[in-house]
Amino acid sequence: MKRVVILATALVALVATAKAVQAEDMKNTKTTPTPGAQVLQEAKLPKALGGEWNGGDAMGLGGENPISDTETEIVQYWLFLPSDESAKSEAGFPLLLFLHGAGERGDDAEKVKVHGPPKFCADPNQAKTWKFITVSPQVRGARFWSPAQMRTLIERICEQYPVDRSRVYVTGLSMGGFGTWGLIANSADLIAAAAPLCGGYDVKFAPKMAKTPIWAFHGTADGAVKYEYSRNLVDAVRAAGNPEVKFTTYPGAGHDVWTRTYANPELYDWLLSHQLGK
Repeated sequence: MKRVVILATALVALVATAKAVQAEDMKNTKTTPTPGAQVLQEAKLPKALGGEWNGGDAMGLGGENPISDTETEIVQYWLFLPSDESAKSEAGFPLLLFLHGAGERGDDAEKVKVHGPPKFCADPNQAKTWKFITVSPQVRGARFWSPAQMRTLIERICEQYPVDRSRVYVTGLSMGGFGTWGLIANSADLIAAAAPLCGGYDVKFAPKMAKTPIWAFHGTADGAVKYEYSRNLVDAVRAAGNPEVKFTTYPGAGHDVWTRTYANPELYDWLLSHQLGK
């Protein structure tokens, strides 16, 4: 009996140590976050094992991009904590993960703020009314988004900040649109709603997307990512039994559908109208 007690005590200590290591990893930050201001942070995460991608029709159309059990890497991300508490529940704030496109990859984190939510969070006037804890990571090199790595980042943020775990949302454009579909496919238990822009994914993953509310966007004249990628996937997800799939088509529009989409307040109201378990 004494040996059992000793082993149980050791196991509890090991779990506590693991949690402490995770918390310490998240403390590898550059600036102390202040509500109403967007700051650049760092996190040590499991290394993404997906290969490099330099364009072409195969962009993310089947990659789950697993993570390493032993290797880690530093991921930079912009973090915004709202000063507007109107959307805060007893459980905390809603969380929005933004995934950038291929053109914003690299080591210059300023590029991430060119489009969408991180652009708004960097604007003092718009930041005053921004309701989401917003996390905008950056992919380094010619790599692709890893849904598994992004799930880990979301879970770490939820551990450190007052996040309402029933209201975790994800959106992204182009390469980030593919990454958004990937998170829907691989983290349906975590994501309350998602908005992929001009992206796509292998339709074989459609059954895994049957429970997540989705609002997809694409231009019919997109020369960078085929319009059919979104259209075919939306059709497949609906056929898999998902009744909550919206698809906004921009007739004659090219690749940039994100400027008008992210400027539309209806998108954020739609996200906030969804909650896990309800």
